[in-house]
Amino acid sequence: MSGSDGWTAVSEDPAALPGRPSAADTSWSSPRPRSASERRDERARMVEVILEKSPMVTDGAVLRAMGTVPRHVFVHEQTRRVAYEDTPLPIGLGQTISQPYIVAYMTELLELDQTSKVLEIGTGSGYQAAVLAHMTPHVYTMEIIEPLLERARSLLSEEGYDTVRTRHGDGYFGWPEAGPFDAIIVTCAAGHLPPLLWSQLRPGGRIVIPVGEVTGVQRLVVAEKSADGQRVSRTVMPVRFVPMTGRVEQ
Repeated sequence: MSGSDGWTAVSEDPAALPGRPSAADTSWSSPRPRSASERRDERARMVEVILEKSPMVTDGAVLRAMGTVPRHVFVHEQTRRVAYEDTPLPIGLGQTISQPYIVAYMTELLELDQTSKVLEIGTGSGYQAAVLAHMTPHVYTMEIIEPLLERARSLLSEEGYDTVRTRHGDGYFGWPEAGPFDAIIVTCAAGHLPPLLWSQLRPGGRIVIPVGEVTGVQRLVVAEKSADGQRVSRTVMPVRFVPMTGRVEQ
């Protein structure tokens, strides 16, 4: 269903947007994507490559998600033959889908469980949102490029990711009425951490974001909010992402 503010949720009531999910709710089970039976061996090899590249990716839930989400569905037909290579791929309109290793590592840095409410800035193809949906049913994702969002919505729905909520809009401003969030992942580079995203992060939560010059190499930063609202940041690795657009450019 769609509302006038541009958000879409396939199966949940918009009245339930605010607030934190209850830890007592154990009814959720991980999605079963429609195309999961396709190209299983390639996904298994992709997970092996992730493990070979970095001992930092150790979360079994993340690795299971990477081994389940059909990445080939979320890339264009002309690049599907290399869908499970550990490389970024173009998805049109100047955007890319991140390499699997980066997707896995950024997901692990969020430290999610099934009660976590997570916001993604930069839906792109919908692949990262699908991975997140195997960690928690409380996934919100925003995309500023409307044709990309419409395609991602369609793919997520077709694959059975019915709990992912999507919204067309400028991620610089976040999704205030759905917050606060336990985690925020930004899949595009910004020169600074947008203050409105920080304000929508729950104390004890964390943001994973590429920060730095948008035309070069950036720093992948994890910024954690302490109980009293202070920021503790650390850089984990150099990365290269497409730039965030919209208000952040002004």
